[in-house]
Amino acid sequence: MTLVHNNESATLLDLPPLDIIFGKTPAMQAVRNKLERVAETDVPVLIQGESGTGKEIAVRLLHAFSMRARGSLVKVSCPAIPNSLLETELFGYEKGAFTGAMSTKLGRVEQAHNGTLFLDEVGSLDLAVQSKLLQVLQDGTFVRVGGHEPRSIATRLVSASNGDLRSQVEEGTFRLDFLFRINAVTINLPPLRQRIADLPILIDHFIEHYAKAFQSTPELLSKSAVRLMQNYHWPGNIRQLENLIRSYVLIGSEEALVAELMPDTPRNGGITTEIDLSEPVSLKRITKQATQDLERQIILKVLQANSWNRQKTAKWLQISYRSLLYKLSEAGMPEVPPRPIRVPQLMKKTPDERTLKTALSSRNRVY
Repeated sequence: MTLVHNNESATLLDLPPLDIIFGKTPAMQAVRNKLERVAETDVPVLIQGESGTGKEIAVRLLHAFSMRARGSLVKVSCPAIPNSLLETELFGYEKGAFTGAMSTKLGRVEQAHNGTLFLDEVGSLDLAVQSKLLQVLQDGTFVRVGGHEPRSIATRLVSASNGDLRSQVEEGTFRLDFLFRINAVTINLPPLRQRIADLPILIDHFIEHYAKAFQSTPELLSKSAVRLMQNYHWPGNIRQLENLIRSYVLIGSEEALVAELMPDTPRNGGITTEIDLSEPVSLKRITKQATQDLERQIILKVLQANSWNRQKTAKWLQISYRSLLYKLSEAGMPEVPPRPIRVPQLMKKTPDERTLKTALSSRNRVY
């Protein structure tokens, strides 16, 4: 079983089709190939990527297409469990191990026997817990809290992190030997801004999905709105895109969508820009970027003040009409006012899936 020919299997997992998940950019095709190669092995896998890039989806695919697919996929959200409870949550405890331990409890590690153990945000694990998990990875044994008898398990470990674990090793908050154990294979998920070519199919998918969920037929986004989305940096990645499209389908306001994508004006009225100081920087490039950001904010404000009349805006800014159009295009800003809020036309009856899909796909895409 491979990831290449299993779109139907993805549907059974309540996931989007694989062609939607992986898109068509080289970076995501590399991720797809790597997932396919390691899925049927038992090696520990570390999945890294910014928040919202789809790490959990990758874990579910790894489990579903592995030799342990019939076992359980047991997730441990490491930051959500207090350190004082994490050891008992992972390894369980024996009856009488402490006050209130009225019966034996299986931990998450034991629940994942013959399945997959998923450590989400593994970087937040306490050093003592890392040490005990290291023992599990080395020889497949552990001891319940309050117990003395070693217990054996067979599980596949998959970890996820949105931070730099090597930096944590240098800071002393993460064990180097544990890092070596959990990342026999590392899969890096690219942020959405590095796979903008996949944006159109993701927009289509989310519009179609939430149109069915909300029983509505939303208007397609305008060209200028899509262009603005393609120029946006997406700090929240695919999760942010999904939330934005869901809101658009439900409320029907392209104006609200555009407002979400516009840069905030600095409160002190100054020029601000993000600067990566991990390597030498180009003053010329940074200054140019800051100037463009400020120019974009000014043009947007004047457009709004003139009710999106481009002729008036050009005169107000004392530039030619052609220059304004060029700057709008260069900055990826809307050339026409976004559509205002509308009351969604909800269908009275649950729409036939094929009918709704036909209605959505019959309209000309703008991207």
